[in-house]
Amino acid sequence: MEKRIILGSASPRRRELLSQIGVEFEVRVSGKEEIYKSTDPEDIVKELALMKAENVASELEKAEKKDLAVLGADTIVVSGGKILGKPADEEEARRMITELQGTVHQVYTGTAILVYGHEGSRHVINHAVETKVMVHSMTPEEIGAYIATGEPMDKAGAYGIQGRFAAYIDGIEGDYYNVVGLPVSYIYQELKKFGFIEENSCQ
Repeated sequence: MEKRIILGSASPRRRELLSQIGVEFEVRVSGKEEIYKSTDPEDIVKELALMKAENVASELEKAEKKDLAVLGADTIVVSGGKILGKPADEEEARRMITELQGTVHQVYTGTAILVYGHEGSRHVINHAVETKVMVHSMTPEEIGAYIATGEPMDKAGAYGIQGRFAAYIDGIEGDYYNVVGLPVSYIYQELKKFGFIEENSCQ
């Protein structure tokens, strides 16, 4: 049976990143509610990523769970110990960006890979990656102009490092792709360990 990879995320950025490194996958998203109990940022994203993967896996038939990897992921932005999710409206986006400008904040992405073997075995890989992001000082006019692009509205912390907000990124410490939404090098190496990646797939 051919090995399959399922991405349990509706994020277009995660789809783009996996495609960028040559991974073949299908997308399935569970509509189940995700409520976390953890309080530490790393534990929160790990818990949410695992929940997403488990929810997708729970909706699969037993026969589908062979030679299969189910990938879940979740990203949060943390500023001064406070978690910044996706803004509910433009005013909340303005508050978030105002808080981030001129400071250093952290982005955490949790990933969970559920690996199902041919004989019914199951392995769980649950991991979190932290990246520090330095944002340049911004004027109220610059913040307003960025919000007007509409880019902040579906992103944790109200910005996209790969979009127009790049103009205000002074630097990062850690994995850039983690900030976009998926630490793809880590994912690639883990999938390769279990035979889901061919050695020449990135060529």
